[in-house]
Amino acid sequence: MTPSRRRPALLRREAVVATVPVAVAALLTAAGPATAAGSAGAPGVGDPYFPLAGNGGYHVSHYGLTLGYDPSSGHLTGKAVLTARATQRLSRFDLDLKGLKITGLTVDHRTAAHRRDGQELVVTPARPLRKGQTFRVTVTYQGKPGPVTDPDDSLDGWIPTDDGAFVAGEPQGAMTWFPANNHPLDKSAYDITITVPKGRTAVANGVLLGQSTRNGKTTFRWRQKEPMAAYLATATVGTFQVKQYTTRDGIKVYDAVDPREANAAAPVLKKLPSVLEWESGLFGPYPYRAAGSIVDHAPNVGYALETQTRPVYDSAPSLSTLVHESAHQWFGDSVSLTSWKDIWLNEGFATYAEWLYSEQHGGDSAQKNFDTLYATPATDSLWAFPPGNPGSGANIFGTPVYARGAMTLQALRVAIGDRAFFRVLRAWAQQHRYGHGTTAQLERLAERESGQNLGPLFQKWLYRPGKPSTP
Repeated sequence: MTPSRRRPALLRREAVVATVPVAVAALLTAAGPATAAGSAGAPGVGDPYFPLAGNGGYHVSHYGLTLGYDPSSGHLTGKAVLTARATQRLSRFDLDLKGLKITGLTVDHRTAAHRRDGQELVVTPARPLRKGQTFRVTVTYQGKPGPVTDPDDSLDGWIPTDDGAFVAGEPQGAMTWFPANNHPLDKSAYDITITVPKGRTAVANGVLLGQSTRNGKTTFRWRQKEPMAAYLATATVGTFQVKQYTTRDGIKVYDAVDPREANAAAPVLKKLPSVLEWESGLFGPYPYRAAGSIVDHAPNVGYALETQTRPVYDSAPSLSTLVHESAHQWFGDSVSLTSWKDIWLNEGFATYAEWLYSEQHGGDSAQKNFDTLYATPATDSLWAFPPGNPGSGANIFGTPVYARGAMTLQALRVAIGDRAFFRVLRAWAQQHRYGHGTTAQLERLAERESGQNLGPLFQKWLYRPGKPSTP
């Protein structure tokens, strides 16, 4: 994410079934409280900042979402087909869904009982599910979706605009428009079909399989083959100018730009292929078959988001923002979090990518960025909390996560030298490709590559409150 209003001025602002790693499956099974019988899936995965995010007892391998949206009325109709595997015996399980009226729900084609409990949709299948059983949940629903307000008072989810909707789900917003296992621990493949009035464009993740117009409506069919966390899904709708092309590396690019932002966005979007090529040289091959940008005109949103394969921008992005959101395709999208507490692994890495791009393209060096930030007084918001433990969901997009997170990487680079440091960046992205990573795993990787004990360095920059006494 690039939250421009929160970032320091220095930083500018055929269905395919995915697999889940064994360790993650165990977390999804174990997370949260169980009933005495031990057969009800937990209502959350136990995230310390968002305890009801995600659900225990199953892994979703594929979402098939069929949506219809009318911007004039703000009405959404939806059908979600979830293919999942039980990681424990399940007498019932939860889905995350906020608002929206349920019009039908089946499990393996049998009507299932369901009830609402806040953001939880509690489902009781006609027959209990065996551990290891693959099952299919079909939910039909409708209503007027709207955003969710996060702990920092920002909005995410389905955010209506004057010509459609800006759909960005970090950290909670996926549940505002489809029933989901809404935590980064659970990653899935997606097929998303969206029907909108003729003249509007609906953009989702992955590759555009086709579009067709009939009876005054246009349907767009999108496929995201590689695994994706629910918060990275989008179904943004608007009046867009569309440009499609294939890079020399074979990446299919789809850019959708609001005409009001087109002139300002054009020179930046033109650089996307070279930015992806540069990042691939540092971090390893680009993780996906598709790329692109969604540039909306959404002045009340205040941020951009790294929606997988195709970041969504609330206005024409700067080059540094494009570099930041593109870097997230490796750090945050391909390599995902196991807990929102580790958000610096996303934002610190993406911010540091901005510093590296500047350094290697005639701008300030990463060390100069570091030194400038370190010169800020101890009372500055940069030192308000340690990035490795922000303390609450309200802080996960705060300045320390971005800036001090990037400073941690520069301190690591200085400590172990460029050769080992750049091996760490590449190995991190490759060893955890399409999976998950933790700060502890990064520390162990850096120690293996450098042969050094790096515990004190990580403690100093990530976990110690206040401004470090020495750079």
